[in-house]
Amino acid sequence: MTIYSHSRLSTFEQCPLRFKYKYIDKIIPEIEKSIEAHLGNIVHDTLEWVYNSVKNEKKTPTLDEIITYYSIKWQDEFSEEILIVKKQLSEKDYFNKGVEFLINYYTKHQPFQDGTIECEKKILIKLNETGEYKLQGFIDRLVHNLKTGEYEVHDYKTASYLPTKEKIDKDRQLALYSIAIKELFGQDKEVILIWHYLAHNTKIISKRTNEQLTQLKKDTVELIKKIELTTEFPANKSILCNWCEYKNICPMFNKQEIPKENFTEIKKEPINTKEKKLDIWD
Repeated sequence: MTIYSHSRLSTFEQCPLRFKYKYIDKIIPEIEKSIEAHLGNIVHDTLEWVYNSVKNEKKTPTLDEIITYYSIKWQDEFSEEILIVKKQLSEKDYFNKGVEFLINYYTKHQPFQDGTIECEKKILIKLNETGEYKLQGFIDRLVHNLKTGEYEVHDYKTASYLPTKEKIDKDRQLALYSIAIKELFGQDKEVILIWHYLAHNTKIISKRTNEQLTQLKKDTVELIKKIELTTEFPANKSILCNWCEYKNICPMFNKQEIPKENFTEIKKEPINTKEKKLDIWD
C-alpha cells in the first residue's frame, strides 16, 4: 500500500513525467532546490520556532530575536547549488523578502497567543472504509480557537501569486487536512481553513461541509486509482519547467528557458469540491 500526499497527487496532475522520475524511478536530481523553496522552508521553520517558543517556553520572541533566528537558519541551510531562475534577483533579494514577511506577520499577530495546539502536525487520513487508500500530510499550524470553539488549519504561502477566493474554495490540500481534524475531534466540529499569503500580508479563509469532504475523499481515491493504472507518463511543458529539478533529463526540455509564448496552462483533473519540504510546484 502506498501512502499518498497532496504533493504527490499534485505532481502527477502537473507533470506525469516528473511524477515518474520522482516517485517511481526515484531519481536523485542534480538541482538541490530552488531559492523560492529555500525561502519558503526557512520562513516556515522560523514561524514554527516562534509559536513553539510561545507554547512551550511561555515566551514571546522579540522581533530582533525572530530575524536573528531566520538569518542564522538561512545561512546554515543555504548552498551555492540552490537554483535561482529569476536572474534579475539575487540571494539577498530573496533573503530580504523573508525579513519583510516576518516583520509584517509579527506586527499583525504578536504576541501569538491564539490557541495554537501544534505546529507541523503530522496527519494520516483514511480515504475509504477499508483503509486501502491513505493520505499523509503536515499541517503548518493547528489552532483551537477558544472564543469560537472552531479548529483552524493554518498554512503559510511565500509565493507572490495570490489566488482568488473561488480557487481557494476548491483547494484540495487543506480540505483534506480538515478531514483528519474532524476524525480526531469529532465530525460535528467546525474546521476553518486559513491561508496566510505573506507576500501580500493577507489571509484568505474558507471552509467545507461534511458533504463536500465526503465527495472529496471519493474524488481523491479515483485520482489515486488513475495514477496506479497509468502506464505512460508524458511530460507537460509549462512555466514550471524552469524550476524543475529534472529538466536536464527531460526529453521536452533543451536546457534553455522556455519562451513565454510556448507556456501552456497547467491542467488538473477536476476535483468536485517540510514530503513536507516545499518546492515551487506546491
